[in-house]
Formats: sequence, structure tokens, C-alpha cells
Amino acid sequence: MRIFVTGATGYIGGSIAARLVARGHEVVGLTRSAESAARLRETGVTPVVGSLVALGTLAEVASGVDAVINAANSDDPFVVEAILPVLEGTGKSFIHTSGSSIIADRGGGERSDLVFNEDTPFVALPERQGRAAVERLVLSYGQRGVRSVVVRPTLIYGQGAGLHKSSIQVPRMLDLALAKGKALHIGKGENVWSNVHIDDVVDLYLLALEMAPPGSLFFAENGECSMRTIAEAISRLLGHGGRTESWPMEEALKDWGISAQATFASNSRVSAQKARAMLGWNPKGPGLVEDVEHGSYRALLVAEGKLPA
Repeated sequence: MRIFVTGATGYIGGSIAARLVARGHEVVGLTRSAESAARLRETGVTPVVGSLVALGTLAEVASGVDAVINAANSDDPFVVEAILPVLEGTGKSFIHTSGSSIIADRGGGERSDLVFNEDTPFVALPERQGRAAVERLVLSYGQRGVRSVVVRPTLIYGQGAGLHKSSIQVPRMLDLALAKGKALHIGKGENVWSNVHIDDVVDLYLLALEMAPPGSLFFAENGECSMRTIAEAISRLLGHGGRTESWPMEEALKDWGISAQATFASNSRVSAQKARAMLGWNPKGPGLVEDVEHGSYRALLVAEGKLPA
């Protein structure tokens, strides 16, 4: 297949593109500069130089492929509005990357016992209303001759297979601990996020590309843990014996802005039973705590000279 991947230089999109290339597919990737185009070409991806605001380019590329995987900005309506009409009536696949933060709360570091599946009603917080609208648009094209699918990854961890190797949440908490000399969590840190290894995320995308029905939605998770648990794992990784400290919300907001509240102090607990049952998805990557303490994060710090070998 000839597949267009937006976000092909990013963490998720790059990992998907790498796997598709390894499987023998022809992958076209959007990139912003000639320099990154050269790097992308070295990975086996055919680069198209452009940006997410070059809507004509997006539409033109989409018209010449068998499937599109949108792994760029989850909240950008213009990308999907440019591509979906081109695919209308073709039966081609459009797989859109959303995220489980769409159902996140304002937990403030406190635990919630609510676990969502794809059918659980929810009202997105103001900062996620745009994402919810984009999801609805994508799914609506399942009734318009597009095999449209939405994937909602949870907290992703592990080393990416593309040009960009790192995710967001764990590296940010790790960088904070290195800067402060101690591992921190916001408030009590009892808020819980479901999580999933990047390799398992890629598995799900490939299964969705192969067999997901039009207008379908899938969470991606393989376990969960609290932010305090992640901070404790980081503490052990850095040789601090699992000791952590609470980071006051006021300070976190000053340093990290709204993401402190929306991403690091919230709860986002979901079940991916639907993907397991409908697609036969069988996640098997290492657990988050294991990967932080003994896997890719330790290897990264050793390679950077921040931990002894």
C-alpha cells in the first residue's frame, strides 16, 4: 500500500512510518524543511516538504495514496477538513490520532475511580472541546464512504522507532527531576493515567489499518499507574531510593502552564477491551515502571552521560 503519514517526523507518526516501511509499504511523510526531508528519506520514507497549513498540498498527496494516517496535531480541524473530502466515497482508510486526555478531569493530584470505555458519555473540558469536535468530524465520514477510524492513545512511553525518540509525560517528569534534584508529583500524585508502550500503539494502528470498520473508535491502554508511582520509579532510576516530593499546583502552573493541570494532575483511566476483542490487539511491551527503571529511559540517560553505565 501507499500510505500518507502526517507527523512522520514525530514520536507516534515516525514509529508508525518505520513499521510500515519494514512491512514493505510505500510511506509518504509530510515534513517542514529540506533538512528533515533528507533525514526522513534515510528512514525509507518518501518526504513531501510542506506544513499542516498547506492544505492544498495535504489534499493533493491524500488523493494519490491508498490510506492516510493523521499523527500530527490531534486538535487541528483544518488537516482533516482538507483530507477527508478527497477520500469521500473511495472506501480508503483515514486513521486519526486523538488521545485519552479528551476524557481527563481536573483531578488536582487526587484519584478518580471512573474508568471510561468508548461508549462512556463525557463532556470534554474546555481545552479539549476542539479535539472532541475533530473526532466527531472524522467519525462522521464513516457514513460517507471513508473507512475512518479514531485511535485514542493513553500515556505513551518507550523509545520511538522514528526520528523523534521520546514521548511527552515521562521525559518531562524525568527532566524536572534532573533539574530539581528530586522526583516530583503534583499534589498527592494519586491521580491515575492509563498507559501503553509505543510498540503496542503501533501494533494497534496497523491492525486498525487492516480491519477496523468505518466510523470506529479505539482506546489504547495496557495498564495504569498513578503519577506518584511514575515519580517513584524516576526517583529509583536516579538513585534517590524512591523518595518523592509534592509539587504545589501554583508552582507547576507557573512552569508548565495548563498542561500541569490538564495532563499531569488529572485522571485519565480507560479500558481498551474493544481493541482487544474487535481487532485481536495483544499488547506485550514492557510495563511503564519497568521501562523507566531498567529499560529505554535508563539506556537514554546512560547514553547521554547522565547516569553511569
